Amino acid sequence: MEALLDISRRETCRLALLLHLFVFSAAAQCLRPEVGENWILTEETLLKNDFPEGSEATLECDNGYEKESGSVTINCINGKWSESDIVCKKKDCGPPPPEPHMTFEYSEGTLFGSKVRTLCEEGYRISGSSFRHCYASGWFGRGSCNIVTCPKPTEVENGTISWKSDKKPEYGQIINFTCNPGYRLNGSKSTICSKTGKYDPLPPTCIVSTSTPRPKTITTLVSMRSSTQKQDNRSSLPKRTAGTTILPYSTSSVYKGI
Repeated sequence: MEALLDISRRETCRLALLLHLFVFSAAAQCLRPEVGENWILTEETLLKNDFPEGSEATLECDNGYEKESGSVTINCINGKWSESDIVCKKKDCGPPPPEPHMTFEYSEGTLFGSKVRTLCEEGYRISGSSFRHCYASGWFGRGSCNIVTCPKPTEVENGTISWKSDKKPEYGQIINFTCNPGYRLNGSKSTICSKTGKYDPLPPTCIVSTSTPRPKTITTLVSMRSSTQKQDNRSSLPKRTAGTTILPYSTSSVYKGI
């Protein structure tokens, strides 16, 4: 009987010890670490199911952030994780790559999550996105500055234009106009392709010229008539020959010269 009691006591102690070890082991286990403000668990840590006493978990900065200081590991001690001191800061995309005739407006800066506005020089127009976004991999957004063009000018009725190309005129190019004989320009003789894609000033037209020759004055006509009469009078007088004298008011008497 005493032997049975002794065996029972030893079995009870054994079970109590196992229970104590089980409870202590369960208490020493750490749960999966929670992510921080700007850091996450590495893939290696995420693949683990158990975190026993003394185990280690590795950390990394979240997408769009990079490590500035601190340790990338934490440890399971007495069923709790040690405090993380890792500091992650936003990535800086820096200025976007330069492109012809393009500038950028940095009102939000160049850190992860910000955006910049793309601007074109005068006479150029944005084609594509008007913004660039700073992502973890760098700047995202495509756009280019293309020169402004104006519609191809049409022929002027009763006139000609200097533009002979099949292409559209570009910003700053000048077109000249001339009219055919008997017509005159109604408007400016030249126009320029402006930054808005319109002509400034508007192209002219050719209208019939109303100018006539200036009439001769009365004084000029009288002078011309007087000159004509003098010539006629001189041509009706008899010719004078050498050695003779022509007397006035006589048509038959001729005297020898002295």
